[in-house]
Amino acid sequence: MAETVSSFWGPVTSTTECCEQNYAYSSYIAEFYNTISNIPTIFLALIGLINAFRQRFEKRFSVLHLSNMALAIGSMLYHATLQSVQQQSDETPMVWEMLLYMYILYSPDWHYRSTMPIFLFLYGAVFAVAHSVFHLGIGFKVHYIILCLLCTPRMYKYYIYTEDVFAKRLAKLYAVTLVLGSLFWLGDRLFCKEISGWPINPQGHAFWHVFMGFKSYFANTFLMFCRAQQRGWSPKVVLLLGVLPYVKIDKPKSQ
Repeated sequence: MAETVSSFWGPVTSTTECCEQNYAYSSYIAEFYNTISNIPTIFLALIGLINAFRQRFEKRFSVLHLSNMALAIGSMLYHATLQSVQQQSDETPMVWEMLLYMYILYSPDWHYRSTMPIFLFLYGAVFAVAHSVFHLGIGFKVHYIILCLLCTPRMYKYYIYTEDVFAKRLAKLYAVTLVLGSLFWLGDRLFCKEISGWPINPQGHAFWHVFMGFKSYFANTFLMFCRAQQRGWSPKVVLLLGVLPYVKIDKPKSQ
């Protein structure tokens, strides 16, 4: 929500704003709740990164968790400043992250192992340049949705071929948090005028960030389980502090 107030960052230059009053709590943070709501994503990605590194999962999963952290940090910069330059630091990593998911999902059956990562890297680089020059706007959103849809059939295939009950539960949690987060995002976008008249703003976009953080964690953990199963590492889902699921593996000594 645009507000004519003095701010550390100057006038808003981003092409998209959310339904939150700007600079309501600090002249240094444009959208307070949309900024701090990225913290859970960073925390969850850090837990996933530590687990992937400690148990010596393939490097792709460490990169995946790092990409989740980078996306959350970029989102914080964007919502804190509402500057067009920082908007790129939020939106471009979203596309890069989906390209990484595509690699992890499809690479086990890809016959030309070097071709796929090279293509995805070049695709991500070309997109970054195009988005920085043309500021794609609605085109970015459509493009992002298409990338998500391309990942969906493979995720479903992994789900139906997974017999472990607890691993299936991870996939279900991924789907539930994705749907709930999307509903909050839509509500914030479509009903902002009505929400602005309410005594309390439900901060739908902030909830979208929180749900997307858990969505990414559940998706990553499920994919780690599936990959460990492919490699014969006897994976099982256990709970951290009795609450947060993660994958524990038993690698053969030869690996």
